[in-house]
Amino acid sequence: PQRTCVACRKPRAKRELIRLVRTADGSVEVDAGGKKAGRGAYLCRVRECWEIGLKGSRLEHALRTSLTQDNREQLIRYGKDLPQGVS
Repeated sequence: PQRTCVACRKPRAKRELIRLVRTADGSVEVDAGGKKAGRGAYLCRVRECWEIGLKGSRLEHALRTSLTQDNREQLIRYGKDLPQGVS
């Protein structure tokens, strides 16, 4: 199945992207297995897409929620471990 990165808007195979999910309590977390219940959005596995997705409101719009400062910092820390490169 194909999914689209909310940052660069490129369609890719679902396995090539990282899924983020809005949980029942409203927080957003990385869904490594891709099976968690909740509204999902996808980002490429490169740092640039994470920065774009988190900088604006693209991710929040796709997940229909607002990120708390703590939640945003957790996702930024996860993105810093991703490789740089063109998506």
